[in-house]
Amino acid sequence: EVQLAESGGGSVQAGGSLRLSCAASGYGARTRCMGWFYAQAPGAEREGVATIDSDGHTRYADSVEGRFTISKDNGENILYLQMDALKPEDTGLYYCAAGCLDYRHFQSIDFPDWGEGTQVTVSS
Repeated sequence: EVQLAESGGGSVQAGGSLRLSCAASGYGARTRCMGWFYAQAPGAEREGVATIDSDGHTRYADSVEGRFTISKDNGENILYLQMDALKPEDTGLYYCAAGCLDYRHFQSIDFPDWGEGTQVTVSS
């Protein structure tokens, strides 16, 4: 099992930037493949935003391609999501997830480990 703790959420105006962080602890092998997911509200369906593996391969949702950047500090086991050019429709809960077998897997069911989420609010 991996414990995940997100930070960095907050409120920002449209066009602004935020950087999310996710500190991972526990079984290291499960942090080789990690990702960020988005949900409009607690309990809502979680949609893939970006994934990354320890070799640096990444995948992005079409809606964030070119605006968001996922990165990972393998030594410290910290996952990041740099969010630029934010839009009001990016508002929601962002979850850190771990344990995927392949960075191309983009469904929430592919990730056994989850953080509690951090709120991002973008005002127009």
